[in-house]
Amino acid sequence: MKFNFLKKEKNTVMNYEGAKAFTMSPAEELYSAVVTTGLSDTSYEKGNDRLQRIQTLIKKNDPEFVAKLAVYARKDMYLRSIPLVLTAELAKQASGTDLVSRTVDGVVQRADEITELLAYYQSANQRTETKKLNKLSKQIQKGLAKSFNKFDEYQFAKYNRKAEVTLKDALFLVHPKAKDENQQAVFNRIVGDTLETPYTWEVELSVLGQTKFATDAEKKLAFRNKWEELILSNKLGYMATLRNLRNILEAGVSSDAIYKVCSYLSSEKAVMNSKQLPFRFLAAYRELTAMNSPYLSSVLEALENAVTVSAKNIKGFGFETSVVIAADVSGSMQKAVSPKSKILLYDIGLLMSMILQSQCKNVITGMFGDSWKRVPMPKNGILRNVNEFYKREGEVGYSTNGYLVIEDLISKREKTDKVMIFTDTQLWNSNGTRNTIEDSWKRYKSIAPEAKLYIFDLAGYGKQPLDIRQNDVYLIAGWSDKVFNVLNALENKKSAVQMIKKVVL
Repeated sequence: MKFNFLKKEKNTVMNYEGAKAFTMSPAEELYSAVVTTGLSDTSYEKGNDRLQRIQTLIKKNDPEFVAKLAVYARKDMYLRSIPLVLTAELAKQASGTDLVSRTVDGVVQRADEITELLAYYQSANQRTETKKLNKLSKQIQKGLAKSFNKFDEYQFAKYNRKAEVTLKDALFLVHPKAKDENQQAVFNRIVGDTLETPYTWEVELSVLGQTKFATDAEKKLAFRNKWEELILSNKLGYMATLRNLRNILEAGVSSDAIYKVCSYLSSEKAVMNSKQLPFRFLAAYRELTAMNSPYLSSVLEALENAVTVSAKNIKGFGFETSVVIAADVSGSMQKAVSPKSKILLYDIGLLMSMILQSQCKNVITGMFGDSWKRVPMPKNGILRNVNEFYKREGEVGYSTNGYLVIEDLISKREKTDKVMIFTDTQLWNSNGTRNTIEDSWKRYKSIAPEAKLYIFDLAGYGKQPLDIRQNDVYLIAGWSDKVFNVLNALENKKSAVQMIKKVVL
């Protein structure tokens, strides 16, 4: 039955370029759509095509898988908005069990996610009456009541914003039970709008910005001293440091402050605790490269050291394992990952490929568009390598002829163990020949029968260029360095879906 099914190819469809593609199972498609979604914290528009497709896919999947995917996306992939979407939508499918409340407990990791979940729930259920959150899901209510016990006054105050749904609204709605008298006092201050104003670096700089100074030199000195104070007193968190590197350098802080910044950015423990997506380091790197500062090279080196931490968990790429890494630099990859981001899918493909390349001892790297071009790169300098690739993308054109990566190996009769393609999966043939990546891979397998092909899906459109059920073809999706954990799992005969199913709720 299995072979008859494969032969009939009932799972074939067309991709957006009109080329042959293959459907995914509902679980595979939901996974790839979720971990490649850049929904911003406020973009819950009903007309969003990706959001609608995810809502449809949730209905096609087992509720427990949806729950585990939500927790996986939040805790392992460091995504914030989309796990809340999955949780609220799950409440429509799994009412009457504690699955939803356990999911809420897993995905709510920050105090503002309590109100964000309610805001999405209100929008998704099209509530327009005065009491928009009337008849809230009992399981969401139960989960959020438990979530209130996770946070202290500082965390509540930091995210106590005047938004569509406030913390006071949430408190009245879910009726959390305080775990002790101190927490009850905090709940009372939420109700009375008397939470102690939290100390944040933004408040300090805002106060300074409203101060009048006699001269510009006096103002500049005040800001330099303030930045130094924030850095040397450990009042600046990792993300705040990363996003303010330009401001810090422009302020002209002392060498002691710069040394501390570089040490902090490079600390493996700090990087791991910060849970930054790798492209955050690339964004910071690009913000600085045109600056004129005697400390610039040291800060850029610290960013390189930080992103190198992303590659620590990649296993199985010693001298004996030959690898080909190909980055898609086609026109369709020139799409921002979210409405407010300057980072493109193109950037993420290059970055992830260079992170992987940094751990490979026997590797060919290159890029494809109209053509495929091998571009050797040094092991060190991941972010620098990305920028070097970025400057050269026009050399191969802007189509998506991924099959040429395989054809090049065939023409050279060159055996390799693994072929890694980072792409939006909209592969086709713009050259007018009949070659497809599916056909090319089948022919290459006769030359290198043990070779494996890994498709890193960076867009999650729901179609794959090859059938992952045969011929050693594997699919991995996402923008986090955690995708390399999926790669390790595949090496151990486990799929991403199987990994997600092992998540404990």
